[in-house]
Amino acid sequence: MSTDTLTPYRSATQASARDGFVHLLRAEWTKFRTVRGWLAGMVATVLVVVLLGVMYAVGSQGSCDMGAVEAACPAPPVGPDGAQVTDRFTFLHQPLAGDGSVTARLTSMTGIITYPPPDHDEIVPGLVPWAKAGIIVKESTRQGSAYAAMLLSGKHGVRMQYDFTHDTAGRPGGVSAASPRWLRLTRSGDILTGYESADGTRWTKVGAAHLAGLPATVQVGLFVNSPGDLSVKSNPLGGSISQARFTQASAVFDHVSVRGAASDATSGGSWREAQVGDDPQEMTDWERFHRRNGVEQSGDTFTLSGTGDMAPVGDGPRVENTLTGIVAGLILVVVVAVLFVTAEYRRGLIRTTLLASPRRGRVLAAKALVIGAATFVCGLVAAGVTVALATHLLRSTGNHVLPVSSLTQWRVIVGAAALLAVAAVLALGLGALFRRAVAAVAAAIVLVVVPYLLATASVLPDGVTGWLMRLTPAAGLAITQSIPAYAHVVGHYAPSDGYYPLAPWAGLAVLAGYAVLALGLAILALRRRDA
Repeated sequence: MSTDTLTPYRSATQASARDGFVHLLRAEWTKFRTVRGWLAGMVATVLVVVLLGVMYAVGSQGSCDMGAVEAACPAPPVGPDGAQVTDRFTFLHQPLAGDGSVTARLTSMTGIITYPPPDHDEIVPGLVPWAKAGIIVKESTRQGSAYAAMLLSGKHGVRMQYDFTHDTAGRPGGVSAASPRWLRLTRSGDILTGYESADGTRWTKVGAAHLAGLPATVQVGLFVNSPGDLSVKSNPLGGSISQARFTQASAVFDHVSVRGAASDATSGGSWREAQVGDDPQEMTDWERFHRRNGVEQSGDTFTLSGTGDMAPVGDGPRVENTLTGIVAGLILVVVVAVLFVTAEYRRGLIRTTLLASPRRGRVLAAKALVIGAATFVCGLVAAGVTVALATHLLRSTGNHVLPVSSLTQWRVIVGAAALLAVAAVLALGLGALFRRAVAAVAAAIVLVVVPYLLATASVLPDGVTGWLMRLTPAAGLAITQSIPAYAHVVGHYAPSDGYYPLAPWAGLAVLAGYAVLALGLAILALRRRDA
């Protein structure tokens, strides 16, 4: 008698129609689009993001929102890469035609820190960490024009900086008459190379900069400035308090020389003084009590005093500020995503779904793709419309939105859509894991929304908020940050001021990791449970 086992015939076509992943996607999409409440939730997400963004823009009145905006409120200076910058310093300069070099010895660098007027509560000697003094090659005295500088900083040693955003470290340490710093910049076409020396004989290269489009004749010479002294203190009521104080730096130079094909001047050449970024007719109140910003010459020695900074600006309306409704949108998306799976448990339809497709992991994967794709499309529409409309309204009322590259702006828009989509997948996984809508929605909000609110509401110390935005799914909101933090720029780099501890895509990756984990646990639980 034959012992062969008869296997029932199963049509490949029927199996593909019943169990194929594409079929599952179509089935899940059909479920989603036929429930009016879920579609209404997606539409509400778009409307909430757009309306709250428009309300933010309308409520942000600029100081020049009457009459001709351009005439009443000129645009802030913009650097070579398109970023808004501050460009203020004391400049002793002369022209350099063609290739050449500028060399100087720095023998002293001092400063003062003072509270702003009218009180002048305290005046102390000292340099802030990023006070700067050195030599510079600059396209012109116009604010925002291209430059390269070799400088000594208050606390970070010798640096080569150029075009506001670039910084290269040289030898650490300070300066004194017994231990001077020699600095040199050479120009060869569009290439500026910086050197430092302890004795003016043996030179060490610090860095090089390519300043594309540099004109044939540039301005070279000495400069000094000093940014505000920023102090951040813990608030007894929670969060932190920031205070900026006025500062001034003074530097003493000698052995100054400019060499070039069309210029062979020494320190006795035709020097001119410029207060870049200052109104020459205006004297600030605190300058009346201290050394004025400017240049003093004694023989071949120059003493420069100045305030200000050469740096990108991080304060002001940003592209991501228009997306204030993204948190409200997140909550709506979470509710829809959770209901997309828990509704089947509540109505007992999950058994029918699993009978139609016994491979349970595929069912949740199909649901995740459907809710993720639907949310991404709605988020893309919401973010694109909001950014375009709200930034236009801001500019029309005299607010200068901090400029960013088109690539960065698109990253913010697409990133906001991806943020909503990944959060929806996380919520779906929690819904399948808990099988109860209320519990899953609460868990998703506690994981994503609550840490963000705590981190940005100035109720916790900066250290705690930083870890919240590293370790929780709220890290995903970093994808919307448009202005980076710069190590060489003084700033309060905390979530409450729009700076997150993780890079944009790294933050989104943390959220994605939580979503994959939740979905994986849900698939594992679904395989072990009865439907």
